[in-house]
Amino acid sequence: MQRLRPSLRYTAALLDLLPATKSKLVSNVTPPYFRTTMHYHTEARGRPNSTDYRIYFNPETAEGKYISPFHDIPLFADTEQGNVPSKRIKKNESEVLFNMVVEVPRWSNAKMEIATKEPLNPIKQDVKKGKLRYVANVFPHKGYIWNYGALPQTWEDPDHTDKDTECCGDNDPIDVCDIGSKVCLPGDVIQVKVLGVLAMIDEGETDWKLIAINAEDSDAPKLNSIEDVRRSRPGHLEATVDWFRKYKVPDGKPENQFAFNGQFKDKDFAVDIIKSTHEHWRALVQKQRNVGDIDCKNVSVCESPHKCSCEDAVCVVKSAPTWGDPLPVPAEVDKWYFPNK
Repeated sequence: MQRLRPSLRYTAALLDLLPATKSKLVSNVTPPYFRTTMHYHTEARGRPNSTDYRIYFNPETAEGKYISPFHDIPLFADTEQGNVPSKRIKKNESEVLFNMVVEVPRWSNAKMEIATKEPLNPIKQDVKKGKLRYVANVFPHKGYIWNYGALPQTWEDPDHTDKDTECCGDNDPIDVCDIGSKVCLPGDVIQVKVLGVLAMIDEGETDWKLIAINAEDSDAPKLNSIEDVRRSRPGHLEATVDWFRKYKVPDGKPENQFAFNGQFKDKDFAVDIIKSTHEHWRALVQKQRNVGDIDCKNVSVCESPHKCSCEDAVCVVKSAPTWGDPLPVPAEVDKWYFPNK
């Protein structure tokens, strides 16, 4: 039996092909178009591993209707917005949980992200100079070392200078690293408990990196602060800083820098940052901020002039390319890179 190389095995896993070792090529298998992730459905369009691949969202309670994961999924896990459901699990009364949209699963390389400049903001693979982007394996790390994604209804305003970092925002939703054990899939919406935050400075822009854990993880009850992570998972936070510092070096860029000397700030500080970026997002969708090339089309934000009809949202999705067989993943995605220092 022919064994698939790691990147193809991962692609197969994403397409629900089990076991991972199959004699047939991945490209000859037609996976399902639709997947359910608790209270949300995702619909894939285009060909995986191509520039036209997109993952669209719709709420479980509104079959055939589509939403923006950027604007329509609530930030707080215990609130509802229009026909968009919240996700509720048991939690302590004092504990605030946030919805996280997973863009990149742990141990994968494809740089998937919410397409902030496209209608309904589907998840797509980032493209640079006409080529799909894959994060390099900077030794000893394989791809992303956590489930990586974003908090909906947040926005790092490029016209706002942070008082601590003295840099403007990066024009994206705030990023999240889920350190839970479960390897998620692109488009999963999970509830997370925020534990702290790292202030990365990326080419002169503030790029906050939240550290959080899936609320359903078996370790979630005992991880309540960034210090709990440091004590119970020796080296995890240091590896996170190392990853963010070096991940662009293989592309010929300098190492990233950090505010606060690369130290993580605590949970309370992180929640304040989340609230601030939520207010910036609110101003964005209410047209109180310069929208620029951000697409604010949504179906549920009542006070937003960008709100569209469900029929318009359906037209956006149906205009996207139909599902097609996945393209092969470049062999160099599995290559190791060894930094000079």
